[in-house]
Parts: sequence; C-alpha cells; structure tokens
Amino acid sequence: MNEKILTDRYDINVRFGETDAMGVVWHGNYLKFFEDGRESFGRSYGLKYLWIFENGFYTPIVSIKCDYKKPLYYGEDAYVITRYRDCEAAKIQFEYEIRRSSDDVILAIGESLQVFITHEHELILTSPQFFLEWKKKYLE
Repeated sequence: MNEKILTDRYDINVRFGETDAMGVVWHGNYLKFFEDGRESFGRSYGLKYLWIFENGFYTPIVSIKCDYKKPLYYGEDAYVITRYRDCEAAKIQFEYEIRRSSDDVILAIGESLQVFITHEHELILTSPQFFLEWKKKYLE
C-alpha cells in the first residue's frame, strides 16, 4: 500500500430542504454530502463515475458508515474532506469528515467501501487495469 494521501474539499451551504422541523440537517443528508465529496474527489483526481462506467464497470457502495458528532443547522456553511484510502484489494475506500466552516468543528465522520462489478453485475476480485493505471498516476 502506498503512503501518499489524496484528499479533496467540497463546500456545503445547508439549504432549507436538507433540514428537519428543528432546522437541523436530516441525518440521511450526511450520506448525500459524502456522495458530493466523492464526486468532487473524482473531478479533482480523474476518478469520475462516468469514466469508470466507460471502462466497463460500476462501483456500487457495499458499506457506508456515518458517526454524527455535532448538529449542522439551516444556513450554516460546512465542508466535506474526502480522503482516498489505498489498499491492495479491488475496491475503493474513502474516509470523510464534515466540518463547520466558521469554527472547523467536526460534525460527522464516516467511511465508504465500493467494489467493482461489470455491466453484467459480475463482482471483480482483482483491480481492473484502468484503475491500476489511475493508482500509478496519482499515488506513485
């Protein structure tokens, strides 16, 4: 495994529709913020979902975790830090931190795991060549 750490920052402005009756971000939206972070990471590092699809694969999430630390409220600004966690297996792992912009307090942390499947929905147990080339470009 490589020691190089790839990170990306994605800014969030909490909209009314993302909150519950108390003005607190609804818990399910944190997973959406994680997805926003993954997509931003993909734009920054060339690991876009469409590119994966064009190479013959899907990368469904098979595991996701979120630990809520502090509430985020309507109108507040926050950001997601998305970190790629390298491994030898044919999977994509990310770690997340959501922080309030005004004071950098951690609001939530999480992680996700994606695997490679073909367009015929066959699980791939070894990393596809295009992904190995991506890793070589960004991690070496």
